[in-house]
Amino acid sequence: MSAFFTRVIEWQRKHGRHDLPWQGADAYRVWLSEIMLQQTQVATVIPYFQKFVTSFPDIPALASATEEQVLTHWSGLGYYSRARNLHRSAQQIMQQHGGEFPASFDDMLALPGIGRSTAAAISALVFKQRRAILDGNVKRVLARHLAVQGWTGEKKIEAQLWTHAEARLPEKNIAAYTQGMMDLGATICTRSKPHCNECPVQSDCAGFKQGQVSKLPVTRSRKLVPERHSTFLLLLDGSEILLEKRPGSGIWGGLWCPPQIEDGQGVLADYVQRSGIEVCERIDLAEFTHTFTHFKLHITPVLLRVAHKPIQVQQSGSEWMNVQQALHSAIPTPVRKMLQQISF
Repeated sequence: MSAFFTRVIEWQRKHGRHDLPWQGADAYRVWLSEIMLQQTQVATVIPYFQKFVTSFPDIPALASATEEQVLTHWSGLGYYSRARNLHRSAQQIMQQHGGEFPASFDDMLALPGIGRSTAAAISALVFKQRRAILDGNVKRVLARHLAVQGWTGEKKIEAQLWTHAEARLPEKNIAAYTQGMMDLGATICTRSKPHCNECPVQSDCAGFKQGQVSKLPVTRSRKLVPERHSTFLLLLDGSEILLEKRPGSGIWGGLWCPPQIEDGQGVLADYVQRSGIEVCERIDLAEFTHTFTHFKLHITPVLLRVAHKPIQVQQSGSEWMNVQQALHSAIPTPVRKMLQQISF
């Protein structure tokens, strides 16, 4: 039987993905794709990637952009710390590497938002360096092939998988192998309904032989997801809405959002009174839930048409925007959903 890496490389060349817009591209585009693909599916990433590189075609262009511009292009993609780290990294590359993405693995690790697996992927795909990756797809392939019992996020199990990932590296064709491992996890060894009969390494897959593929990798014991409730105030003066810029860190950091208050009619009435808002019309929009990684947020949007712009809520970091302008600004997905419900 041929070596594991030989089968993966041959399969990738015949059946793997070869038309992704960042394949065979420069380090900047591969780096950008790796960051965008964290926690996000390829089909979702492609249009964002294409729009992003059109506006910011290289590292100098990204570094010279404002954070607002970068976040606007990222709006709807989620996990916004990725965009802020990407922007900071571009500026760091300009300062420390003359605008050229570093080829050194350690220099990559020193950039904000780049971890061991991301740095290894760039090293292998762009610079043809012999480095092992261990993203979610590769963890799943290895956990099934080795019949690893244990949650892959546990340090001991993850260390075991890193050892196996490094032991399976080929001496050459590292880019094809790395892409092959990504493609296997994304298209064959999928989380549900894997296509085992099409897998090039099925013949010695311990998980398959033991009939455990559907049970591997072991999922983390689920904890009760915390739930929060919040009211968002859509203050409208004609076709303009009041938005506040969030602090640079935390959830939706640096994005524009309507004023947010804790649930309760008394709290809402108190906010209106304190702010000197003269309400002409109130419309309670449909409640909905937005799920984050670690909690669920139940959102109650309340539309308040005002007689005039209340001075008390025009604080530093807040701005009245035309609703259509706001829809093209750096706003999170739930805010976009609320604004799209507004009609004039």
